Amino acid sequence: MSHSLNDYIKTLKQKSMNRPPGKYKKKLIYLKQLIREYVHENAALVDELEEVQMKIVIRKEERKFLLRKLCEYEPQILLEVQNAAAKHGGVPNHVTQADSKKSRKRPHADSYGRRQSSKSRKSSSSSKNRKKIVQPIPLDNTGRPVFPIELGQLTIHSLGDVVCDRMEFHCEEAIYPVGYVSTRIYGSLKDPTRKCMYTCKISDVNDMPRFEIAADDNCPAIIGDTPDVCHSLLLQRINDSLSLNVVSTRPRGNDFFGLTHPTVLNLIQSSPGTRKCTYYKWSKFEVSKTGDPHAEFTDAGLNFEYLQRSISFCKYKMAPDVLQKPDNFLDRF
Repeated sequence: MSHSLNDYIKTLKQKSMNRPPGKYKKKLIYLKQLIREYVHENAALVDELEEVQMKIVIRKEERKFLLRKLCEYEPQILLEVQNAAAKHGGVPNHVTQADSKKSRKRPHADSYGRRQSSKSRKSSSSSKNRKKIVQPIPLDNTGRPVFPIELGQLTIHSLGDVVCDRMEFHCEEAIYPVGYVSTRIYGSLKDPTRKCMYTCKISDVNDMPRFEIAADDNCPAIIGDTPDVCHSLLLQRINDSLSLNVVSTRPRGNDFFGLTHPTVLNLIQSSPGTRKCTYYKWSKFEVSKTGDPHAEFTDAGLNFEYLQRSISFCKYKMAPDVLQKPDNFLDRF
């Protein structure tokens, strides 16, 4: 009797195993398979996330190392970083710490970012509407300026004539009058530690503007299609003459020519034909009540004194054990 009962149970088990799975059993099998796949995928994502986090930490350290090396070979970059750190009241090496604090308090950082973006929008809009201060200059009986106009290291000898029917002779921030002549004191191409007078001219060649920077030390003139091309070539020749990267080659041609100086820009903007310069954005000006001159540029690519400072920084970085540390040197790196 017991033997037949066991046989009966075995036959029932075999029938249940051979029976095709039902609807709910299929769902159960499918869910188990999904769970296994998700567990493996989650483990893979965790490994990938840890790898990415490790790469981020390595990249941050590499960035700090490269910044220090860049400042060693280009003192101008070091000066810019130091000026930015002094302006914002922080040290560049502490940037990563500030970032980690912001990541811990994300809502606060987001709200701070929104406040900063709104402030930047307000400051940008206010800067556009802000009037530029014009330095008083001598005028003749007819109200015309008396040349030459001395503006610190910059001297204007002729304003030239505005060409309004060709868009190549103006841009958003400056107008390029034909016959414009200015001079600026800067480092010589033969010896950047000595002063040299550079003459900047704008002429019309084949209905296109031609910009020229000529030195008074018999060096070949620098000619280009834009002020930035001329200025970049000048800075590169300064570096080549010293065999050192003492100045950044990022051009500021309009500033070097004096075209964006508030006093010069006001005089050119008052010339006939400027209203027809479609792409030029007009500026508002106000005569200085104190009569103080316009502040000189603090860029080594424009100012002779700051060029000498950059040269001293670079030479000291190349041989700190031999040369004396320059004045006002902030060793942050």
